[in-house]
Amino acid sequence: MASFLRPLAAAPPALARSMASTAGRVVPTRRKSRLPPKAVLELTESAAVRIRALLERRNEREPATAVRIGIKSRGCNGLSYTMDYATEKKKLEEEVEQHGVRVFVESSALMHVIGTTMDFVEDDLSAEFVFHNPNAQDSCGCGESFTTGKPGS
Repeated sequence: MASFLRPLAAAPPALARSMASTAGRVVPTRRKSRLPPKAVLELTESAAVRIRALLERRNEREPATAVRIGIKSRGCNGLSYTMDYATEKKKLEEEVEQHGVRVFVESSALMHVIGTTMDFVEDDLSAEFVFHNPNAQDSCGCGESFTTGKPGS
């Protein structure tokens, strides 16, 4: 009889039990990510330098370990950025640590600021944080408020 036509031998009882006990179990495989996960918010070096200076000055009076970024409904176009000092990360906030500083992003702001680059710009007349937001569809003339697209539009 040809070898491929012979009946298979029964598995030893111990092996049969172990095969039966694992037959229905799902064993997840962990894939190694080739790239580190991208941060919700990117910081430029100049933004990090300014945040570090603000935190150092704040720590002379009160403790602060990070800056918290959020959004509020206000302004000509609907949404405006908020910034505040933070001592700890709140539940559901995203933490961004770049260039030696930490920024917490409020959970309510995540979908509006994802992919945004935060910069600090100084010129002869002003010094301010500027948010380059790919989600912003429109902004007011003064640049203080913005709108993002509605899902499905």
